[in-house]
Amino acid sequence: MLRSPRALTGLALIAGLFLLAYAGPRLTGWSYTDIDYTALRAAPSADHWMGTSRIGQDVFAQTVRGLQKSLLIGALVALVSTALGAAFGACAGYFGGWVDRVLMFVVDLMLVIPGFLLLVLLAPRLRGLGWPAFAGLLAALGWMITARAVRIMTLSLRERPFVAAARHMGVSPFRIIVRHVLPHLASFLITDATVAVAAAVIGETGLSYFGFGVQPPDVSLGTLIASGTDVALTCPWMFFFPAGLLLLFVLAVHLVGDALRDILDLGSDRAEALR
Repeated sequence: MLRSPRALTGLALIAGLFLLAYAGPRLTGWSYTDIDYTALRAAPSADHWMGTSRIGQDVFAQTVRGLQKSLLIGALVALVSTALGAAFGACAGYFGGWVDRVLMFVVDLMLVIPGFLLLVLLAPRLRGLGWPAFAGLLAALGWMITARAVRIMTLSLRERPFVAAARHMGVSPFRIIVRHVLPHLASFLITDATVAVAAAVIGETGLSYFGFGVQPPDVSLGTLIASGTDVALTCPWMFFFPAGLLLLFVLAVHLVGDALRDILDLGSDRAEALR
């Protein structure tokens, strides 16, 4: 993977964005909540590197805080949704029978529920619980496709000799799933989680843009983009800095995801050639 220019570019961008998100607040004397009443809608300057907002808040401090929040939510959502999908899919594929039917019924039911409508209905009720509840809601609506893919791969793995040998030795089903099935799906799950981070960040940004995500006084890339949309032409620094960071992150994740997919495809081709 490290020999792929796309992967190296993507990893470098992701590392740079994480460094900016967590080291950036230490580089400026302004907090994202501070207000400079002498600089309202001020253009970028030595005092305010990315200018100021309508009420004099430092755009650089707000942008790195928003990036930090969006990355944290994206990583948490990707981790939880991938874990849920892996658990449901592996259990359905390994056990089969009524367990498979029940779990896949739950998956199909979740797939037909309009996720955006559900988020719009539930997000206002979760505002008092903060962003972790919002992240949990996003994760709860984003694991079903992963579960279907894991189930299909588990169906092909459960009759492999090493799984059959463990079963005949009396190893418990859940131990077989954890120790033998899921490790063989690790490359797929890593790729899925990587792509899910970008999807989660975009989802959080979109919902925060419409007022259903991160709530003031906290900020995310979505809330910053929303507040800067109507002044994108007159005060472009309020819109283009957070929007540019979002674009960079999504591009970086997709570069890494494409490189991982190429590696997986190459590994599959080699495995087929050895059979």
